[in-house]
Amino acid sequence: MFAPSVTVTTRVDSVGRGARYSSPMIGQLRGRLADKRPNQVLVDVSGVGYLVQVPLSTFASLGELHTEVTLLIHTHVREDALSLYGFLSSREKHFFELLLSASGVGPSLALKILSGMSVEELVPAIRGGDLARLTRIPGVGRKTAERIVVELKDKLDAVVIEAQRPAAASPAGAEADVVSALVNLGYDARTAESAVAEAKQEAGTASFEKLLRASLQSLTAPKSRSNRVG
Repeated sequence: MFAPSVTVTTRVDSVGRGARYSSPMIGQLRGRLADKRPNQVLVDVSGVGYLVQVPLSTFASLGELHTEVTLLIHTHVREDALSLYGFLSSREKHFFELLLSASGVGPSLALKILSGMSVEELVPAIRGGDLARLTRIPGVGRKTAERIVVELKDKLDAVVIEAQRPAAASPAGAEADVVSALVNLGYDARTAESAVAEAKQEAGTASFEKLLRASLQSLTAPKSRSNRVG
């Protein structure tokens, strides 16, 4: 048994001349994994379902449905919506928030960037100014990539590259899940299917995470033949 919980902090914002208001900020969720799909999960905390957007790395490492899950949460508040972004590690959450500090990068794009490349791949790409690699992520144009490099390069000095952790076991149907994940990233279905088929030939029977990474490598490699939406 586990104790479902929501960790809430309070942010104080200024409005107008001298006026102030407080807004609740969810910092962590612990509960039952009620539903999961690439980029989105539903966490049941004492009967209340929280819809949380997640990067593909977090999705790949989640357990089976109806098991306990603990997610570190970034709460994004707008005038018309409150969105939750969840991560299994503080490292990814920190990098997500670092990406948000770059001009023109909102939560949705930051999530796509973290889904398209791991932190271990992003750090050297940004440090080395590898615009070609960054712009292969759907939604990242050259100007955005340039801003990310210029504005974040000096902030990465304290970021240490960590060894990749072993991939978690994946259920049957990993190929379909990877295709769905790539489509959610912005690749068209035919390109996604071709990349997964190519990755499967190279990787053989693999977990979701391994197959996803191999597919992304195929799509973002210098000789990539990928076609992106928009």
